[in-house]
Amino acid sequence: MQITFWGAAGTVTGSRHLVETDKHRYLLDCGLFQGVKNLRRRNWAPFQAPPASINAVILSHAHLDHTGYLPRLVRNGFAGPVYSSAATRDLADILLADSAHLQEADAEYLNRHKLSRHQPALPLYTMRDAAEAMRRFRLLHNHEPHALDEHTRVRLHRAGHILGANVVELEHRGKRLVYSGDLGRLDDPLMYAPDTVADAHWLVVESTYGNREHVESDVQSELADIINRTAARGGTVVIPAFAVGRSQLMLYYLWQLRLQQRLPSNLPVFLDSPMALRAVEVYSRHSDEQRLIDREIRDLYQQVHFVSSVEESKALNTVAMPKIIVSASGMATGGRVLHHLKHYVGDPRNTVLFAGFQAPGTRGAVMLDGARQVKIHGEYFPVRAEVLGLSGLSAHADVNEILTWLRGFRQPPERTFIVHGEPAAADALRLQIQDTLGWRCEVPEHGQSFTLD
Repeated sequence: MQITFWGAAGTVTGSRHLVETDKHRYLLDCGLFQGVKNLRRRNWAPFQAPPASINAVILSHAHLDHTGYLPRLVRNGFAGPVYSSAATRDLADILLADSAHLQEADAEYLNRHKLSRHQPALPLYTMRDAAEAMRRFRLLHNHEPHALDEHTRVRLHRAGHILGANVVELEHRGKRLVYSGDLGRLDDPLMYAPDTVADAHWLVVESTYGNREHVESDVQSELADIINRTAARGGTVVIPAFAVGRSQLMLYYLWQLRLQQRLPSNLPVFLDSPMALRAVEVYSRHSDEQRLIDREIRDLYQQVHFVSSVEESKALNTVAMPKIIVSASGMATGGRVLHHLKHYVGDPRNTVLFAGFQAPGTRGAVMLDGARQVKIHGEYFPVRAEVLGLSGLSAHADVNEILTWLRGFRQPPERTFIVHGEPAAADALRLQIQDTLGWRCEVPEHGQSFTLD
């Protein structure tokens, strides 16, 4: 086999790993490049192999940096199957449709205001492309091998991280390539810990937190203190949260606090995000992928007031009573949460609570850095509300948890490739693995190929 790293090499975005045998080509993940412009431009470049020559795509999980290029690949000629877990398929259906809608809306905006040097500005892909990509999905069950060709088979193992996430094992002529995808936490309250994988000749492992340890914190107590403090002064807690994964985790912690009677019994919780509502439906259907049983999942979501229409969303800002609003997007870069921020950020009784990492330059990062005013929809609003970040909520394994998972292999892989990390994180993990486990490691560069024999 030969593997070429066409994404997530030297960065945490755009996961695309092309595996070639003597007769076939398989793509491990098909991610969108996100972030700074020089990375986003890669989405527009021709794919490095003719899309029609790729026999199949195998997905680790649904996040756009692992699936978001699929509609473009299909648009440009890919006609093979896309293999994933059932939960990944269902979440990808939500995320790809939303991504395509945004692509079309951005192109329409640029054309209407004549802001693009391209005439006309075109979307990277369309809703029709996303729908066609979804028709290519074929489902795999965890731990059950599936033949890709006469010499190659694939098997999925749980990875934690988000619903449906998998470690991918690709076996060709008796040799095994294992791809970690994104590894989850060992003690995640919703997702199972990553499965132990015993054997690999070659290993591709993520390094998002390859140079960091998660801070030990009591999330529930921290959350209870913030909410009770805000409610006592008559305020509302606005929680920007990613629609897939983070919103569901926040609702879990709120449910636990209610069970422990640590929140006011009359304090309502609203989930105001159409995408998050659809994700809740997916989470409710896939109880086998979670630590909670069906009854607990029903109880968790019964505590929530689901906000569907725009009118209902606007009405939340006319109710003066204390409440909790969970709304997307997680970094306050768009979505309904912006309308809530405009209404609540100027009142010192309220709290804006960010529930995850805030990328530099985003509205969330600016607010957490202590900005006294924030620009939303072209206007500046004074920031008088309490602005806080909640630690301890990462869905990625830290360096110690990655090493724990690696110790599950019965013997060292012949080669270990470290991907999906910024350069400092990837190199730090390389040194940790070499020094503590004695394995042969390398950090591939973008476009670098390796022959596995």
